[in-house]
Amino acid sequence: MKVTVIPGKVHSGAIKQVVESIQEFGIKYNLVTNSPLIGFEGSDIAIIIGSDKDLLDVFHHIEKLNIPVLGVGEPKDGFLTEADINNFKDSLRQIMRGDYSLEEAFRLNVKIDGNDVPSAVNEAALFASRSATLVEYVLNVDGEVVWRDYSDGIIISTPIGSTAYSMSAGGPIILRNSKIFAVVSVNSLDITRRPLIVSDDSHIKIDDISSVRGCDLVVDGIYRSKVKERLEVFKSPDPIKLIRLPKTSNTMNQIVKKVKVAEDLLNMPPSAKLVLKTLEYEGPLTQKDIVNKTMLPGRTARMGLTILVEKGLVARKPFLRDVRQSVYYSI
Repeated sequence: MKVTVIPGKVHSGAIKQVVESIQEFGIKYNLVTNSPLIGFEGSDIAIIIGSDKDLLDVFHHIEKLNIPVLGVGEPKDGFLTEADINNFKDSLRQIMRGDYSLEEAFRLNVKIDGNDVPSAVNEAALFASRSATLVEYVLNVDGEVVWRDYSDGIIISTPIGSTAYSMSAGGPIILRNSKIFAVVSVNSLDITRRPLIVSDDSHIKIDDISSVRGCDLVVDGIYRSKVKERLEVFKSPDPIKLIRLPKTSNTMNQIVKKVKVAEDLLNMPPSAKLVLKTLEYEGPLTQKDIVNKTMLPGRTARMGLTILVEKGLVARKPFLRDVRQSVYYSI
């Protein structure tokens, strides 16, 4: 067996721990630290070390990753990561015995005004460029107009992403391997705009898009781009293959875990939700940056950060360029 190891934004000790375990088992490996990511030739497994965001970054850079992927992260870190860094050796032993399953998760191809952008693993979301501003759009499914809407935005979610942003916006939980995806209007002015379940063979088109300050597409909370007139979303022919281990792949455990996160989000004030989503989209920010990007009053932004840190959804670290400040980031 040969593996390719891709370190995310993790400390060097975590990388060393994983590599030493691989070496102990006598497994051939290739450590990829270059950009663009190359070097998968002849590998049987890709091991990505880091958070869910690190896995999503890799998936955005590699459209066709035909080998199984094992996400290795901190304990209780995420939903895409499967193995615990501290117990990685045990996980590797399970894989060598063949004691694992493969989850094939489909991605969503996304086009903005006719141009391709990175495929979505979790969701493609359309929002106004300025917060607290309505978006007007027309939703078409397979050539048929479903509704015209005025809302904060719209989210198109895969099953694996149904318990991420979609769920916090009121979307349904979709079980793994279901051949459907969800369309969720966010805070629509029309109460009849309920979450919509469509076949994974459907072609979604959102057009007649308008907002006072323009609109943005956000893919998996990572990629962001302006949208002028039209957004198209449909199933990608290139799924990702996630390695699932017996102890962690229980569907009910995953649902309970994600429902808890969603409950925390639903019970938070809107300002805290806005701060969290801004950090997910923009990456680590200082408190001043958060105030500027969210346009919230300083006191309100500080209160939102306090709530998020207490809930364990956001952490902070010293700002290296100015030790008097802290940088906040989503976990």
